[in-house]
Amino acid sequence: MTDALAVRGLCMRFAATVALDHVDLTVRAGSVHALLGGNGSGKSTAVKILAGVFPADDGTIEVKGESWGAEHYTARKGRDAGLRFVHQDLGVFDQLSIAENFALDAGYPTAPGARIRWAALRRRVAGLLATYEIDADPDAPLGSLRPAERTMVAIARALQDQEGDELILVLDEPTASLAQHESAILLEAVRRRADRGQTVVLVSHRMPEVLAVANDFTVLRDGRNAGTLRAASPTEDELIALMTGKELGRTMVATAAAGPVDGAGTREVLRVSGLAGGPLRGVDLSVGAGEIVGVAGLVGSGRTTLLKTLFGQHVPVAGSATLDGAPHASRSAARAVAKGVAYVPEDRGGEAAFADLTVRDNLSASVFGRYFKGWGMAYGRERQDARRLIDEHAVRVAGTEATFASMSGGNQQKVILARWLRRSPRLLLLDEPTQGVDVMSRAEIYRTIRDTASGGCAVVVASSDFVELAALCDRVVVLKDGRIARQISGADLTADLLTAAVQSSGDSGNEVASGEEKGNSA
Repeated sequence: MTDALAVRGLCMRFAATVALDHVDLTVRAGSVHALLGGNGSGKSTAVKILAGVFPADDGTIEVKGESWGAEHYTARKGRDAGLRFVHQDLGVFDQLSIAENFALDAGYPTAPGARIRWAALRRRVAGLLATYEIDADPDAPLGSLRPAERTMVAIARALQDQEGDELILVLDEPTASLAQHESAILLEAVRRRADRGQTVVLVSHRMPEVLAVANDFTVLRDGRNAGTLRAASPTEDELIALMTGKELGRTMVATAAAGPVDGAGTREVLRVSGLAGGPLRGVDLSVGAGEIVGVAGLVGSGRTTLLKTLFGQHVPVAGSATLDGAPHASRSAARAVAKGVAYVPEDRGGEAAFADLTVRDNLSASVFGRYFKGWGMAYGRERQDARRLIDEHAVRVAGTEATFASMSGGNQQKVILARWLRRSPRLLLLDEPTQGVDVMSRAEIYRTIRDTASGGCAVVVASSDFVELAALCDRVVVLKDGRIARQISGADLTADLLTAAVQSSGDSGNEVASGEEKGNSA
């Protein structure tokens, strides 16, 4: 194979922070090349330089034989040479038709008088959808597609001017917001494209997905090359060892999460009976002190709705809940917080954080009143407490006054967790707690969750990552058709069995895979 993309000696500094230190990346034409690394490793910076978001300080970038000094490289030069990007934020518009989404990138075909030739647009888009094996009508609203199909539309749109397979597709965390079965659909399509000669650079935190589709691997650590593997079949443990510089492997993550808390579940903290609203059709659930209960289900099953209802963001139409035996009918998030409920949503950037404010501001948001005195804010005490929380939760950040947005995803999640845990909640609700988080931060977050449970907190975790649920939870309930269809615990709590339980079309009887007494079932 010839080289389609070659980056040599790439350097980038942000003030006193060295983001990239002489990084090399060589991508063979027709390969799927995985660019890996923990949060803060420099991979996102490298992608942004290739996308022309900002210029590098030094190095060279060569695309299809055309070379530039990295400091003079621009987005236009990369596009003209054949680079195309699809980011985690797809940049598509759900309310518009599929055809209109294509036209926003390539332009509308017009007739004399600037009249749009809608029939020509539909024919062109229909041909592109067929080429990329997307079974959809060009006139359908983009939002009507499945998540994996929406991502494939974004890919087809990025490559719509391609003749043959000469373009280089860079996928930046394309599956971060997808459930596992949706990710599998997308990656199968990417693999088929690569088998036909498409060059793909894949950035992802999900090791099993990377191993399933990639030919070559480049691992970054602390802004430097940690290893490059060509035409290789590494194990997940080997890649993680390169990412961390230690022989950690998957066992490190599992160890951080595994093991029930002594006495977990002996005292009931949460009881939900017949809860209905949105996709929920009558959920019964009990969670004890020190217990971590997972919630699994397909997209639309009601995982997030359940958590938001318990947090007071959704008002149920039926059912009841108790918290430590007292009625829990929170009609607002503020009331839920006052009762000792904490919630970390899936969309931390949009729903949980103040991106432009400091880490100190974000850590204080849940206890703002503690620092407000008659004469103003007690900033000294606030900064002191923020420094303590940063140390306790191993947040890697320049200081308390750094902006939240400047941190990696894993460190952002640690700050959000620290903000809530400082209130010592009775009930902790977590929606996709490690989505977009690297393996090292994931292990630290698992330890934090387990330590929180050991203090008597009841924890409910909704996740599409079945490996995560199997490693972290004491038991997992499966939502289907708005009800709990199954509960799995003990030796039966494995990722494979969870996958089968979620994907199966069995009845919604309250089957307990571990053979526990039904009285302890959800």
